[in-house]
Amino acid sequence: MKRWTVLCWIVALLAASCSETGVSGERTSALRVATFRCDVTPPLDGSFRGGWEQPLTRLVDPLWAKGIVLDDGSARYVLCAVDWCELCNGTHLLWQRKVAEAAGTDPSRVAVQCVHQHTAPIADGDAQALLDAQPSPPQCSNRKSLEELADRLAAAVKQSLARLEPFDRVGTSEAKVDRVAGNRRVMLADGKIHVRWSSCTDPELQRAPEGLIDPMLKTITLARGDKPLVRLHYYATHPQTGLGDGPVSIDFVGFAREKLETSEGVFQIYFTGCSGNVTAGKYNDASARARGELTQRLLAAMKASAAATRFVPADRIAWQTVPLALPERTDGTFAIARNRAILSDPKADPKARVGAAGRVAFHERIDRPIELSTLAIGPVRVLHLPGEPFIEFQLYAQKLAPKCFVAVAGYGDGGPGYLCTEKSYPEGGYEPTGTLVTPASEAILNKAITRLLGVGP
Repeated sequence: MKRWTVLCWIVALLAASCSETGVSGERTSALRVATFRCDVTPPLDGSFRGGWEQPLTRLVDPLWAKGIVLDDGSARYVLCAVDWCELCNGTHLLWQRKVAEAAGTDPSRVAVQCVHQHTAPIADGDAQALLDAQPSPPQCSNRKSLEELADRLAAAVKQSLARLEPFDRVGTSEAKVDRVAGNRRVMLADGKIHVRWSSCTDPELQRAPEGLIDPMLKTITLARGDKPLVRLHYYATHPQTGLGDGPVSIDFVGFAREKLETSEGVFQIYFTGCSGNVTAGKYNDASARARGELTQRLLAAMKASAAATRFVPADRIAWQTVPLALPERTDGTFAIARNRAILSDPKADPKARVGAAGRVAFHERIDRPIELSTLAIGPVRVLHLPGEPFIEFQLYAQKLAPKCFVAVAGYGDGGPGYLCTEKSYPEGGYEPTGTLVTPASEAILNKAITRLLGVGP
């Protein structure tokens, strides 16, 4: 009799264990989410430079870091979109680590992605440290402010934990964006690649087709029952319209995001996809009118996507990471000895010294791989990539997992710069002249994406 009682207890315990973890061993306890928002506007004293390499000195509107903390009962995960142009090398790691500590998780479970407005800082504390060790150093990043802003963001993340609330459904939707994006690399009748910048007034370049883009804005919605708690939007275009005289602004993508949050009453986050070779230049001449039109067109797509949301049960979270080691470029102007000489020369052009410091900073961290990650909830797969990836990488990821809803966020660690296709290097154009990695990077990155999306080699 006692033996039978013990056996019953064992069976009951096994049943309870299976109901909690499932056959895969992953917990299926209730999922929770919290949202956070933090003002990360930098000091406007000229100690930070924006995407046009000009000091940021004038406030148009504040910059925000917006994100979510996910909790599955056994671990926490953080997605964060920052209204900055780039967070590079050790600075990206600093913000990732501070956020992880605040959320009570490991940095490998935190994705910090920049939205990439050029009316926002390019931050590389490692490059600034190299400059500060030289005579008469120019300023590109205020290292003290970077630490303080990271602490401010961490505090916002920590405070959000008190607001964790259950969600049980995940929604997916998409909508076509009308007349916003166009490929930056335009081949004209002369057989050469021409650059269609984010603002463009060249009639021939404006008449040229949009070229290779992803026209769809994708939206992921987390909800409890019929109540949406947060929406995450993903769209691939350079998010700037031509403000280049030192302002700080969230530009048209931020305007659309905040307008939708106000009108819908649901927390909205926007991530920029793989847009290293995609801009709004076909439809933007840098005028206030064009900026307003781009805002309204993106907002219309966000509203349409939100309205098309279809929900499925959300029962578990999966998170996967892979290390990415990209081969460093050392040819010609990328030679490290040459760049060390430039950054240490007090008579050299300040912009040249800042650029040289960035190349040396990437060289000195080359042995520390960049970590890529994916988040999976139901049919959703969110891929987090570094640098400025070409649109081809986003389209490749979507083709790898056609049965999943694949959303891609670029602009994680900005250290490597542009992530180009191999064929673009001999074609020429703007991006291959600025990237810090070699043509072999395409195959290496595609292999990492393949691993993350769970597809065979």
